[in-house]
Amino acid sequence: MTRKNILVFRELPDDQLARLQAAHEVTVANPRVAAQRGAFDAALGDVQGLIGSSFPVDEGLLARAPRLEVVSSVSVGVDNYALAALHARGIVLCHTPGVLDETVADTVFALLMATSRRVVELSNLVREGRWTKNIDEALFGADVHGKTLGLLGFGRIGQAIARRASLGFGMPVLYHARRAVDLAAQAPELQGRAAHVPLAGLLARSDFVVAMLPLSDSTRGMIDAPFFAGMKPGAIFINGGRGATVQEDALLAALDSGSLRAAGLDVFATEPLPADAPLRTHPRVTPLPHIGSATHETRHAMAELATTNLLQALAGERPAAVYDTASA
Repeated sequence: MTRKNILVFRELPDDQLARLQAAHEVTVANPRVAAQRGAFDAALGDVQGLIGSSFPVDEGLLARAPRLEVVSSVSVGVDNYALAALHARGIVLCHTPGVLDETVADTVFALLMATSRRVVELSNLVREGRWTKNIDEALFGADVHGKTLGLLGFGRIGQAIARRASLGFGMPVLYHARRAVDLAAQAPELQGRAAHVPLAGLLARSDFVVAMLPLSDSTRGMIDAPFFAGMKPGAIFINGGRGATVQEDALLAALDSGSLRAAGLDVFATEPLPADAPLRTHPRVTPLPHIGSATHETRHAMAELATTNLLQALAGERPAAVYDTASA
């Protein structure tokens, strides 16, 4: 097989980098690191394969890579990629669905538990030496078991969250998606436990609303003031999808008014979250630094799948996980 030029734009585990180096010529250059930006820019002109994550591969970058054949993203989401331009050029885009579903669902459910039981707030009470007597009702949390969970988005991760809620905590599950899921075929364990409902009904009935939406033109900013106004008073909002789906000023207003009990956020419109961002220190917010898939096991599995995708595509084979840019 002809050796081709690969540019790794976010570091890979050593064993996966070795797989690439055994088959192709590899440059490792992270454009976020000032000392490596020159090498990244210099490599673009001859590169045939790109692999990495969390850096915009936009039309301008693609124009500087005339020989590019495939982009392999170490992620599920593809909002960093110029999908129309990739499709127009016939460049294959790969991603890593499936391998992180359970891990992200763990993170989301941890946020749900932490916000409802005020875990971080009460842990800090102990750490800071302010636990001097038994807590009173002012610091009580709220039960999770038996409460109603509303899910926006009901793909693999949404279904994994629903299993935890329904089978583990006895929670009725409502979900809203573009179309109802055939539970008998895709998630038989959720038959009779999860129901597809209109958005307004989900918001009005759910004690927890969990957003697992991808970022697109239709979802950007869709979680707005009317959305929060439609939620059940005292409900909790969790976002494990994409930060830019939420109008953060509207979320802050709902928290400040008391209509929302709390919010648990793993994603934000700007990441890392700026030091002066109100969500960083809001007393009703439990923020996390976008750690949904951040375990050793899952990040390695993602890198392994992305590497396999890239090698298959450069060999002229159909990759294991191709993203359909034509549908964007």
